[in-house]
Parts: sequence; C-alpha cells; structure tokens
Amino acid sequence: MTTNNFTIHHDGVTIPVSRGGRGRPMVLCPGLNSTQADLHELAELLRRDHDVVTFDLRGHGLASAADRYSFEAFLSDLVAVMAEPGRLGLDTAPVLVGYSLGADLAVHYAAEHPDSVAGLVLIDGANPVPEPFITEAVLPEFRAMWEDMATQQEAERGTARQVLLTAQEILDLNVEIDAVRSRILDRYRKIDRPISMIMSTSMAGDSAEGHAPRFNQNWRAGVERLVREQPHIATFWLEADHGLVFTHGPEIAQIIRSTQGAVGQAAP
Repeated sequence: MTTNNFTIHHDGVTIPVSRGGRGRPMVLCPGLNSTQADLHELAELLRRDHDVVTFDLRGHGLASAADRYSFEAFLSDLVAVMAEPGRLGLDTAPVLVGYSLGADLAVHYAAEHPDSVAGLVLIDGANPVPEPFITEAVLPEFRAMWEDMATQQEAERGTARQVLLTAQEILDLNVEIDAVRSRILDRYRKIDRPISMIMSTSMAGDSAEGHAPRFNQNWRAGVERLVREQPHIATFWLEADHGLVFTHGPEIAQIIRSTQGAVGQAAP
C-alpha cells in the first residue's frame, strides 16, 4: 500500500508523518516509548478502509531529539500534526486513535479542539486511575526497569524504532502522567464526540505476585470510574498486557471498525 511521507517542523523539532489508505480519515498517535514503526501492523490493517495518518513524537523513531520532554511538549506535537490534515484537504474531521500516552494526548486535544475530531479511540491509556502508579515504594523498581530499557534501546539507535529519552526523563514523564490522569475526568467532560476504549485486562502482566495485581486492579478501577460518570463510552477488554497494540493488532483493528458504526455500545 502506497504511503505519502513528509515532515512537520515546529517547536524546534522535526516530526515525520506518513499517510496512506483510503476511507474515513484517521490519525494514529503513539505513546511513550513507542513509534509509528512499532504500530506498523495496526496502521496497515486500518488503512484497508481508513485514510490513516501516523507520526513519531519528539525523541521517538525518526523524529528529532528535543530539549524538553513533557506532557505539554508531546501534546504540541499532536497539535502540529492535527493541523496538517486540514491543509491536505481532508473533507471530514478524522477519528483520533491514541495508544497509552497517545490516548491521554488525544483526550486533551479533543477537549481543547472539539470540532477537529470525529471521535476518539483510546487504547490502554487516558485512564482516571484512583491511585498513582509511581509511589515511593515502587520508585526503585521502576527506575531500574527504565534504566534497563534505556540500555536495550541502544541497539535501536539510528533506526525507526529508536527512543532518545533517558531513563530519568521516562521516569519523570510517568510521574507527570500520573498527575495528568488524576485530573483527566475534567477533560472528558468537555468532549461531546463518540469515545471508545480498548483496554488490557492485565496491563502489568498476569503474575499473581509483586505489584502486578494491585496495578491491574487500579487499571480496571479507573475505567469503571470513568464509565460510571460517562456511560456513553464504549469499553472493550482484551486478554493482554499493556503491549496489546503490538500483540493484538487484528483484534484492535476489528474493534475499531465495529465502533465506527456502533459507538456507544459496550462490549464485555
């Protein structure tokens, strides 16, 4: 399938964008530590019946490094990309699909630009969890995990899957994301577009030991909290961990197709 590749320059960074497919316009936003190359399978499946725009956030994939990595900085990347479909002459507002941090960015964007999206599909993110994930008790484990991840990332340097952020920057962002999610219900209240959520049943893995059970319970509690307040949100649960977008592409694509005609219906 032919794709059109171009770049957007804003805020001192270069954002690579790819567009391909035909049908309803859609913008796919990756999350922290993920790139459009990582989302290639899902994007290709969606391009069978959608005109899909994908891109890399600053410091990810083929995007350039930046002097700041914050939620607002990443949101500015999405804002810059969302300004592009209009200049490309798309005849309708796109559906905005976000994964993990990308889902949080999508909710904030839609709350601020309600006429610019036709609907939202949120994949394992934008969750108003009742408790923060990063606490003093788990800080050493998370720091060690991200230091290990940063070391593994060295092998991807110079490729479409690279992540240029340091372990400390990733840790700081996760602390910030906890704070953002503590206030995200206010953002949902400003959105009057159809919203679907595709969530993992075991976001922290299926281990019965360690922190995983508490994290998974917190994750489900956040979604239940949201749906109690916003019962029109369609929710779908996949038997997977937080990497569901990489492991369950066909199922996610099928759910997204189903929601285009049945938004507002929840699934078990």
